[in-house]
Amino acid sequence: MNKVLKPDYLEHRKRIKAKYKSGGTKGWLDYEILEFALSFAILRKNTKPIAKELLSKFKIINGVLDADRKDLEKICGISEHTALFLNFLKDVAIIYLEKGLYKKDLVSSPEVVYDYLKASLKGIADEEFKVMFLNSRNRLLAIETMQKGTVNKSVVYPRKIVEGALHNHATGVIIAHNHPGESLKPSEDDYKITKAIKEALKTVDIVLLDHIIIAGNGYFSFKENGIEIL
Repeated sequence: MNKVLKPDYLEHRKRIKAKYKSGGTKGWLDYEILEFALSFAILRKNTKPIAKELLSKFKIINGVLDADRKDLEKICGISEHTALFLNFLKDVAIIYLEKGLYKKDLVSSPEVVYDYLKASLKGIADEEFKVMFLNSRNRLLAIETMQKGTVNKSVVYPRKIVEGALHNHATGVIIAHNHPGESLKPSEDDYKITKAIKEALKTVDIVLLDHIIIAGNGYFSFKENGIEIL
């Protein structure tokens, strides 16, 4: 009786799994990392060409993980299940970064704040407004998303942020939002919102510590840039 030949990619998967077990992903190319990740969602296909196609379309792993599910599904070999898996990988990374915030003095370690905000706000099609509530030691108490959609100078922000700060017994607040258009330059509305929120918090002796804008691959910190309204 003839032996049934196993697909070549099965042996390749064993090799790449053994490679990961022995040394992690150090020195791996982007397509190898993505190929290995895809093997957990795509069980009966060679994932190398799919990984390379994703990178051809979205350029880097960050672009793949930031991509909208519907855009991912346009790639040959990417089903809804696989697209959800890729979205889930990014969400796990965001949760990992968020959990790490609770262990830090966020004023003394602003880089962890920027890393979290870039992961959670980068690649979003619409604007999203987040608020971080801090205690007297600048440790994180809670993070809330105040609004998704167009961020404007609506008076709802100061009131909601003050309510959230009081509810969380915060002494300091960091606000952040993204610019989908990839411009880091603060708009006039950004300045107005920041000033209104600062003044509202001041009435209850709570400090606005920073306003951070996320766009493209970078960020803009009002505090770092010495904006006078802070």
